[in-house]
Amino acid sequence: MDIEIQKSLRHNLIANLLDGGFFGFALGFASFVTVIPLFVSTMTNSAILIGLIPAIHAVGWQLPQLFLANRVARQSRYKPMVLSMTIQERLPFLGLALVAWFLPVLGIRTGLMITFALLIWQGLGGGFTANPWQAMIGKIIPSDRRGTFFGAQSSAANLLASLGAILAGIILEKTNNQIGFTLCFVFACVNMVISWVFLSRTREPANTPVDPTVEPVNYWGRLGDILRRDSNFRWFLIARMLSQVAVMGFAFYTVYAVHDLKMSEFEVGVMTAVLLGTQIAINPLMGWIGDRWSHRNLMEIGLLAAVVSTTLAWWAPSPAWLARSLARLSDPARVLPDDGPAHPDADAHRGNAVAHLGVLGELARQLGHQPDAG
Repeated sequence: MDIEIQKSLRHNLIANLLDGGFFGFALGFASFVTVIPLFVSTMTNSAILIGLIPAIHAVGWQLPQLFLANRVARQSRYKPMVLSMTIQERLPFLGLALVAWFLPVLGIRTGLMITFALLIWQGLGGGFTANPWQAMIGKIIPSDRRGTFFGAQSSAANLLASLGAILAGIILEKTNNQIGFTLCFVFACVNMVISWVFLSRTREPANTPVDPTVEPVNYWGRLGDILRRDSNFRWFLIARMLSQVAVMGFAFYTVYAVHDLKMSEFEVGVMTAVLLGTQIAINPLMGWIGDRWSHRNLMEIGLLAAVVSTTLAWWAPSPAWLARSLARLSDPARVLPDDGPAHPDADAHRGNAVAHLGVLGELARQLGHQPDAG
């Protein structure tokens, strides 16, 4: 199988870089920290509802992994599962486009209910996709190339996402809300389809499942055994949960920019592009350094960057300074622990433990997502 993986490596690298790139392009038009909060803010001034947007996305990413990790570990090929599950995280953007277009007919209350139902669907879709996708990537990309691959894929995604964010800002600036948000979500959906096509071109050989069927009682018991016997891994999970609290304020940068600093839609698009543009340069560098130096040390740097970013945002007297804090945000966004399980060439049960205990980290972050109503 190793020979087959090496033979298809170049093809898989290109296919998955293009998948990530167009996925990022889509999210530039429908960002969970800019465009979608702005869309919801046209229907409500509730900071709680606006703050729920990234929270739903994040919890939706984590929660399904509680129930899928054991099933994923029994797959001989992950790609069919990835292709079917990822539709659930892409199709809701078409629903958002329909809500935006028909909002005058639906009314505010109904529009809000459908919007949040679609966001929950999208978040859960991402969570159902997370385990098999990461397992597939861990299988087809050698471990000594993985950090560099993720860095390059993130750069491709952020390059196109920054372009999408600027285009979204121009669209929203030049059109009314109904047309502007509809176009943004339609463009997001189109790019999601293109991304899916490239993802479907992945070549994955079949293999013996890394984990045989485990009864539920034994399955949960093994997770506890890992925590008891592996102190190094236990401390990693504690740090991972605390890191989620460290970045809990990031979700409100855009709300603060619009409500307090009076940014326009175009300026918000540019601000998002600053974040994504900075990541274009730093992602491959961090991936390369992590492969050759220490991923743990990079995580420590990321935590420090989170402190700097939050401090700058708290102090920021103008949009320009908030943009600087977003630039600092690019550091923790890249090097803090990623959501999801470990790759399958590591201890399979340890990967399952990350998937389960990652939910605790997300819940810790949500404790900080309770904004004041004013």
